[in-house]
Amino acid sequence: MKINSIIYRYVFKEMIPPFAINLMFFTFVFWMAEMLKVTNMVVNYNVDMSTVLLMLAYSTPYFLTFVIPMSIMIAVLLNFLRLSSDNELVALKTSGISIYGLLPPTILFCLIGCLLTLFMTIYGMPWGRSSVRELMYKVVSSNLEIGFKSRTFNDSFEDVVIYTNKINPKSKELQAIFIEDKRTQNIVSTIIAPKGKLFSEPGKHIYHLLLYDGVICQVDLKNRSANFIDFETYEVRLDIKKAALTLKQRNKHRKEMGLAELRQYLNNSSRRDAKYYKTLMELHKKFSIPISCFALGLLAVPLGIQSRSAKRSFGLVLGLISFFLYYLLLSVGLVFGETGAYPPVIGMWFPNVVMGGLGLYLLIKTANERQLRINTVMNLIKEIKLRLAGYEKA
Repeated sequence: MKINSIIYRYVFKEMIPPFAINLMFFTFVFWMAEMLKVTNMVVNYNVDMSTVLLMLAYSTPYFLTFVIPMSIMIAVLLNFLRLSSDNELVALKTSGISIYGLLPPTILFCLIGCLLTLFMTIYGMPWGRSSVRELMYKVVSSNLEIGFKSRTFNDSFEDVVIYTNKINPKSKELQAIFIEDKRTQNIVSTIIAPKGKLFSEPGKHIYHLLLYDGVICQVDLKNRSANFIDFETYEVRLDIKKAALTLKQRNKHRKEMGLAELRQYLNNSSRRDAKYYKTLMELHKKFSIPISCFALGLLAVPLGIQSRSAKRSFGLVLGLISFFLYYLLLSVGLVFGETGAYPPVIGMWFPNVVMGGLGLYLLIKTANERQLRINTVMNLIKEIKLRLAGYEKA
């Protein structure tokens, strides 16, 4: 028993460094992808770096929801790949320890990853999403143009809907503008202008949209009359404080809800529409993704053992391909689950069943000393690389 405990500690410790490295690497990759979105805010809207860093920090729990299971799988795969390539597994087998005997530290490692992911899905992601909304409220309160999106109907302002075809964030010029204004009682004003420009009042949350060479159609609902007015310049006053308050007070998105809020919404919902199914899938996803740590970790054990002649880079590629397959199955489940084609529980848990079942099958086959055809896949990849290199030289 003492020998087993030493081996367990050894196998467990060997998985920690690759897990930490992969966790940092993939988090950095996700950050870089997110930076492409926030760079526009820094360059065009003069948003300070502290706000950008906060946005990245609030978005991190969502990234970690997927990064942790992926890092768990690759860490287990690389660990068993190293044990196999260094013939340490052969030494363990000769001392009477089978592959099944190495599963306890692996299961413990997957359990820790599962608990970390569960914390992110239940607490981290709702907190991050809510914090992003609060931060966007503060940003929009001081930068109206951030709230504007081209080719989108903006209804954040009270009784005013604005549509613009194109926005120049630096000059604050708008092109092809459509405005519906219902702020005057019983009168609906429709304003169309080819261009306009935003001006702000210093120290206030008031913006003025100056329109050029347009037309106003005013409909009096009470008297049932209408008139048209051509103008060279026309000014529309916009209260950004009310718009930002609307952003702050809107109903929570399902990704911002905790477990109690999700269950309350599902219990109170009377219609089985797309929103209901999406919320139900969000509830199941909070548990199915953490459990994927076990399914992917179990699959990584035989893949690592059978790839003894491969380099560690191949193990990384193999891990990414396996996770991509899991994510593909999850995406298919999301698409069909939203339409109600089949119960959301199937869409969210089916990837775990597939990957876990495949891992269990390969593990039993590997434990019985049956060779998998991973080397064939490796040779095929090498052959493709050689042919591509030959085409490039030609």
